[in-house]
Amino acid sequence: MNVKNFAFIPVVLAALLLGTGVMADPKTKGPVTRLDLPRFVSLKHDTTNARRGPSRTHRIDWVYKRRHLPVQIVAEYEHWRKVRDHDGLGGWVHARLLSGNRYALFQADGQLHLQPDARSPVVATVGPLVMGELKACQKTWCKLELDGARGWAEKTALWGVDADEVFD
Repeated sequence: MNVKNFAFIPVVLAALLLGTGVMADPKTKGPVTRLDLPRFVSLKHDTTNARRGPSRTHRIDWVYKRRHLPVQIVAEYEHWRKVRDHDGLGGWVHARLLSGNRYALFQADGQLHLQPDARSPVVATVGPLVMGELKACQKTWCKLELDGARGWAEKTALWGVDADEVFD
């Protein structure tokens, strides 16, 4: 057997291992940043263009008019990030127009509680698409600040944070 015939062995071995889940990574890493995909970020400016493709020559499909709007990065290409909003719409946005500061939207009418407990006093009652800055997230609750009010909301009521995400 000559050496050229061994070239396929690592590929076949990797395919077999991936097929069994031995080497499978539960989160996909972005090819540019090596950060998890998908992941949440926010829009840095009051006006942000979402384009059909990853360059300034591509047509603008959406113009977002809401600073801090949470979006989910679903793909990366060079300095461009493909984002999706709470309606499932989006496009390619230049990375410099995005921020790592985290915000979330209430998906429906909701409440902020003084503590991460549904029996805790209500600090504020809000309507759908009200946005707040995420300060921390536990297993089932997130701490937010909105219009000067600080409190806790059930994670299931929010768009802009993953169900398994925990941070301080």
